[in-house]
Amino acid sequence: MLRPLRILLPFVAIGAALLVFLSLAFVAFSFTGGGGPSGPLTLGGCDAGLSGSPFASRMNPADLTPEQRQNAGVIVSTARGLGAPPRAWVIALATAMQESNLRHVPYGDRDSEGLFQQRPSQGWGTSVEITDPVHATTSFIQRLLAVPGWDTMALTDAAQIVQRSAFPDAYRKWEGLATELVTQLGQVPDPVRCAGPVTVAGVAQSAINFALAAVGKPYVWGATGPDTYDCSGLMLRAFQKAGVNLPRVSREQFNAGGHLPAKQAQPGDLLFLATDPSDPTTIHHVMLYMGNDKIVEAPYTGASVRVQPAPWANRELVPLATRPGTPSNWASSAAGQ
Repeated sequence: MLRPLRILLPFVAIGAALLVFLSLAFVAFSFTGGGGPSGPLTLGGCDAGLSGSPFASRMNPADLTPEQRQNAGVIVSTARGLGAPPRAWVIALATAMQESNLRHVPYGDRDSEGLFQQRPSQGWGTSVEITDPVHATTSFIQRLLAVPGWDTMALTDAAQIVQRSAFPDAYRKWEGLATELVTQLGQVPDPVRCAGPVTVAGVAQSAINFALAAVGKPYVWGATGPDTYDCSGLMLRAFQKAGVNLPRVSREQFNAGGHLPAKQAQPGDLLFLATDPSDPTTIHHVMLYMGNDKIVEAPYTGASVRVQPAPWANRELVPLATRPGTPSNWASSAAGQ
């Protein structure tokens, strides 16, 4: 009876070791966020509120409990009363959502307590003070505003300087929710100042007009006009006509501007399709958004440049649109068609 068990023991040991290895690999991947093309997605000021980001939480304000909404309201009203700009409200809400789930928590890691999980031992105040939402918000906002250049930093960087969290990247998944809360509770339509035109006045319309003038011209892979185009070739020439130089291929064009949620696109923004919408290296098509749920595109071989309904329900729609001519904050560029 013992001999068969001795024979099986090496196989059992190998299997157990493999299971441990795979588990550790999964944990490592989870904490690094999976990364972008060759690194994490780094978001800057005009990339705030990216609820469509592959790293974003799926929660929206309607999912919050009455307690969470009340605490969010306290944060917004307190920050407003301090004269802080709406961008600071967004950072405070995202931080509180990560630290306490926007709940009054009278306990935490070591001596951490309250909405922001602040610690008396780190100079945030007494236990009574840091569990008071108004005091906690005031302390957070005051420290945030004292950080040089906080308003041009990615949310994760600004929050981390104030909070010094063990997991700073975790803040970014709440940025979309926080932005929506500021819009709803604070009655601020554009808390991150990204709702302006794609570039200077007339550029977006110039690009759209060029693309519309190409309607009916055949799609030819690799073509950049004037008589035939592929998808990225049409975008290249349309924006070139408008005075904005784009890279040649669609994957690189994704990196040629600031990002915003695709469903918040404005005329002149670029929309993309990818085999894996969370991975920009798999982008294979680019379109020019015209407004009114319409796009103009050079679609595929055998078809011609055309105007179509925006593909909001397409499972390949990349959740981020690109605003040409604005600073790009994607950590690494992708290459290819």
